[in-house]
Amino acid sequence: MITAVIIDDDINLRNGMKGLLKLYAPEISIIGEADNVQNGVTEIVNKKPQVVFLDIQLTDGTGFDILEKITETEGKINTNIVFITAHEKYAIKAFRFSALDFLLKPVDPDELQQVIAKIKNNLESKASYSNIDLLLENISKKVDTFKRIALSTSEGIHLFEIGDIIRCESQDNYTKFYIKNQKSILISKTLKEYDELLSEHGFERIHQSHLINIAYLKAYIKSDGGYVLMQDDSHLPISQRKRERLKQLLNTI
Repeated sequence: MITAVIIDDDINLRNGMKGLLKLYAPEISIIGEADNVQNGVTEIVNKKPQVVFLDIQLTDGTGFDILEKITETEGKINTNIVFITAHEKYAIKAFRFSALDFLLKPVDPDELQQVIAKIKNNLESKASYSNIDLLLENISKKVDTFKRIALSTSEGIHLFEIGDIIRCESQDNYTKFYIKNQKSILISKTLKEYDELLSEHGFERIHQSHLINIAYLKAYIKSDGGYVLMQDDSHLPISQRKRERLKQLLNTI
């Protein structure tokens, strides 16, 4: 069994979550629950669950306050955190950059099962929780443009400077990251998801299969149908509908 704690200030939502877990994730054992920040801290510190289902907005603070208090007293957080939230654009963006799981209210059973599968993988691979530190760093700065990104693989969580990412390449439902002075890394998310995350960081989708960091673009070659030469010496095709956009972009640099 996988032990879990639910923290939400609405008893109906806590009961609803317990009902969903019983139906769709019977391997999850609820060993505690809390409805505010202080009780949440106590439950996590004393019971040391393997998973915490954590609401963002609580009556006396936020779920982030709980994580910060635990970090201050315990030094670090050693549990899987799954945030439960309404549509809060900034928080969701921070979760995605930190490779942290979240569930939108009302919780969808299919999404819940996907999250549980990832938690099992994290527990089996004994993944680190350094991405929680990244989340708290991003939340505390209250900025909309993040400098680092967490990438989750079957081997664990990896943190990288966004500026060190040279390019991303689609491989079916996976994305391969090419990073400066690092080995390439394969992530089980689509290129579309990273296009949405990185477009405001100087990345441009030049092809269905390629997302590039313009800072590492060496040359745009018009011959042979048009392609770009990157600083890692890769030659990448440009789709016809992206050529004009790339030309306009290069003219502004």
